[in-house]
This record gives sequence, structure tokens and C-alpha cells, in this order.
Amino acid sequence: MPELGTVMPNMVSPATPGTPGTPSPLLSVQARVESASYDRLSMPRCKCLPASSLANSQSCLVDFRVPDVSLTKKLGAEFLGTFILIFGATAAPIVNQKYNGVEGLFGNALCAGLAVTIVILSTGHISGAHLNPSLTIAFAVFRHFPWAQVPAYIIAQISGSICASFALKGVYHPFLSGGVTVPSITTAQAFFLELIITFNLLFVVTAVATDTRAVGELAGIAVGATVVLNIMIAGPGTGGSMNPVRTIGPAIAAGNFRQVWIYLMAPTVGAILGAAAYTAVKLKDDEIEPERQVASFRR
Repeated sequence: MPELGTVMPNMVSPATPGTPGTPSPLLSVQARVESASYDRLSMPRCKCLPASSLANSQSCLVDFRVPDVSLTKKLGAEFLGTFILIFGATAAPIVNQKYNGVEGLFGNALCAGLAVTIVILSTGHISGAHLNPSLTIAFAVFRHFPWAQVPAYIIAQISGSICASFALKGVYHPFLSGGVTVPSITTAQAFFLELIITFNLLFVVTAVATDTRAVGELAGIAVGATVVLNIMIAGPGTGGSMNPVRTIGPAIAAGNFRQVWIYLMAPTVGAILGAAAYTAVKLKDDEIEPERQVASFRR
């Protein structure tokens, strides 16, 4: 029986926070690997993106540890995961609009949080379940994800969002406007509110995705709960987007681009700051007491 903290050789690394990529038990420490499709070990620093890396997604002066999952499958998982997320998160406010607020703010928040949780648990081991261009960019900035794959991931995410939004338009027409995120507060307030809630989200995601001491097996629940909390806080003011594709798809389907730049810029800045904040406070190996090898709820 291997000891806690040992790294199993030849393990397929899942791409979501703590989602197992092998048939090993869910609570196995060996199965806890980083959500960006790499082992939760320190990633080699990438100094630049050579032109040759566009042809080889794994080359960036140094080799990234990657699982044996084709980029095509990763993009397919990102597309489908984003479709599920946007369909669920956008359908709730549309239902509220159509049926006179039957679900309320908590219903909106819960639908989005549950959608995030189930997608992380179901597709995370394939693509990482980024579902969010801001998250993908933030992970690339801090070397948890290769820059060469960023454009393809973002295209898959935007495509999934647009398809989900037009599906909703077909089902709930003419009530799609209820699912479009538009601010009901001032531009400055909306920008900083979206920045702060995305900061909160990426702080949590970075913790459960990149730190072996975080409770990786509960990553889907932790991230979903953060989404619920953020929408309860920001929903009435901005819609609680936290994700450019949560806004882009419904905006295209409804033809409403009011203040859309806020939902493109603020989440991206907030995501980078949130990832940076956790990176700054993350404990180093020499700061951990020997008996505390795994910070977890289980003993």
C-alpha cells in the first residue's frame, strides 16, 4: 500500500480539480491530480511560446506533463460541458421571467452551481472542465495550462455557449431576454462586482486544482458552492456572470450587447488576480509539518 503523498507512475492526469482519471477509489490521495490536465506537481516554467508549439501543443521550451487524452476529446468535452453549464445557468432566469419569478434568486444561483458541479464531476477528467475563458487564461498565465491550447479551448467554450443559447431561444422564445446578463447598477459598480466575484471563484478553483493539500475530491462541490454564493451576492446587480461565455452566447441569441465589455474584461482581470492571490498564499513544502501531509476532512 503506497504511503500518502506518493505519486503513482503512469497515472492519467484528469483536467478538473481532484476528479479521478482512473478507476481508483474516489478518496484515494494518489488519484488527486491537478485539474488542468497535469499532475499536481510544480509545472516547469515556460519562458515563451515558440512558433513550433502551434504545431505541437506540448512544446513550450519545456515539456508539459500531459495525459494520454487527445486534444479533440478535450475540446469535445469543453464544448459539451459549456453547453450544459450555459443551458442550466441561463434557463433559470428565463423560467423566472416566463413564470413570474417562480424560482427566485436562490433558484438562479442553485441552477448555476449545480450545473458547474455536475460538469466538473462528469467531464473534468477529460478536459479539466474549464468552461470559462477567463479561467483558461488565468491558468495559462501561471503555467498550469499550455498557451498553445488556449485559443482552441476558448473557441470550444464560445461555441458551446452559442449553441446552448440558441437552444434556449427555440424552447423559451420570446423570453430569452431574461437570461441575458445586463447590469442594473452603474458601470463602475458592475465592473468591480464582476471582478470581485470572479476573484473569489478563481481563488477557490486554483486551490482545489493545483494544491495537493486542498480537498481535491470535493472540488466540484467547492466550486459549485462558490458559484451559488457569488450569484446570491451579485445576481440582482449584474446577473453574476463570472464567465465571458455566460454573457456572450445569450447576448448573441437575444441581440442584446448592452455593456457586454464589462463581462469580457472584469472576469478575466478578476480570474488572474484570484489565481495570483492563491499562488501567493500557497504553502510551500518546507512550511508543512511532517504529520500534516494532507489537509483534508478525512482521517
